[in-house]
Amino acid sequence: ACLRGVCLRGANFRVEKRVYEGADLRGVDLRGADLQGANLAGVDLRQANLSHANLQETNLREANLEGSNLQEANLKGTFLSDANLSQTTLTNAILIDAKLERANLVEAVIKAVNLSSANLTDAKLSKTNLSYANLSGARLNRADLTRANLSHANLSDANLIEAYLARTNLTSANLTRANLAKAELSTANLTYAELEGATMPDGRVYEN
Repeated sequence: ACLRGVCLRGANFRVEKRVYEGADLRGVDLRGADLQGANLAGVDLRQANLSHANLQETNLREANLEGSNLQEANLKGTFLSDANLSQTTLTNAILIDAKLERANLVEAVIKAVNLSSANLTDAKLSKTNLSYANLSGARLNRADLTRANLSHANLSDANLIEAYLARTNLTSANLTRANLAKAELSTANLTYAELEGATMPDGRVYEN
């Protein structure tokens, strides 16, 4: 089903339980739509407008959301494993407990987003803007954060085991009790970062 360019703003798909698996929804306008629990696995949503949409617990596995607008969208508990979210705008979105394993978030704008307890294992986050993001308790094991902006981000209690943080901006980031075991941290900018209780790459616990 090709719905490219069709305006479905405010449409309620949660009640009808429609399945759009594999559909072509490029450029669709779904601002404020209620898609909670819908099956959108593998859907092509490139350049779509999903700002303020309710996507809580929606199945977006392997979906292509490249360049889409997800500003202030509710993605709590959403299934986004293997999804393409490169160059998306996620400013002020809710991603608490989102499943983002192996997701591509390269050059995404995720400033001030809530990603607490999200699963970002093996995610691609190079050059991604995560400044002021809440990543407390998030799983970032083996995530690629090369040259990402994590300034002022909350990474307390986050798991960053074997994460790649080459030239990552961690200025004033909160890394208290974070697990950085075996992480590549040598070229990261840790100016004014809070590291109390963090497990460092060599296994030692940081103490002021």
